[in-house]
Amino acid sequence: MKPVFCIRPEPGWSATRAAGAEAGLAIGGMPLFAVEPVRWQSPDPASYDGLLIGSANVFRAGGPELAALAALPAHVVGEATADAARAAGFTVASCGEGYLQGVVDRLAADGARLRLLRLSGEERVLLDLPPTVTVDEIALYRVAALPLPKSLGDQLAGGGIVLLHSAAAARHFARECDRLALDRSRLALATYGPRISAAAGPGWQEVRHADRPAEAPLLALAAAMCHKLGTDAESGAADGTES
Repeated sequence: MKPVFCIRPEPGWSATRAAGAEAGLAIGGMPLFAVEPVRWQSPDPASYDGLLIGSANVFRAGGPELAALAALPAHVVGEATADAARAAGFTVASCGEGYLQGVVDRLAADGARLRLLRLSGEERVLLDLPPTVTVDEIALYRVAALPLPKSLGDQLAGGGIVLLHSAAAARHFARECDRLALDRSRLALATYGPRISAAAGPGWQEVRHADRPAEAPLLALAAAMCHKLGTDAESGAADGTES
């Protein structure tokens, strides 16, 4: 079986590794990112109809200022973020399926005019806002990229499948592979979505995205890719061709 690697920041890295073990995948790698809080000041919550939140990192890194906003209903990107919101004392008014744009579109479908406060990291996905929804944005954290160590590079040189959870991760991983002169054609990528796949650039052995941006379908995709790439390699060896 092809090795599978994860590079997302903690605590997501450990969660992915545990979920992979339950699915029969031994996941290696290490976090190549660290979440760092940034200074921010809470605005007047009375100015807003709710919060728009695309990552559980908001609640991990937001600090004591978050308490001033706890009375506002939270509209969140997915179940992991919803769990973090509830644990922090927030009420989840709506929960998406991995895309924040879908959350906004569903809110707009009600026809009501809304002013939302988006809490996010310094790097965030651009949203296409409908005319009935106004969004102010505040960054609560940054995700700092870490260098890919040679020890992990040596493992990746042998080939495998890399899980990518964000476009920033895809771009950083591609740059680090080039810095260490790793052969992209020996590595396959399993990503959360097509935007992330595109961010990784060309030259990989295979690039596929999950049918929805969630951990279970991503791990199922990785397992299927393991089987396919392993079968292809065995077939190539039997034919006398390079695997």
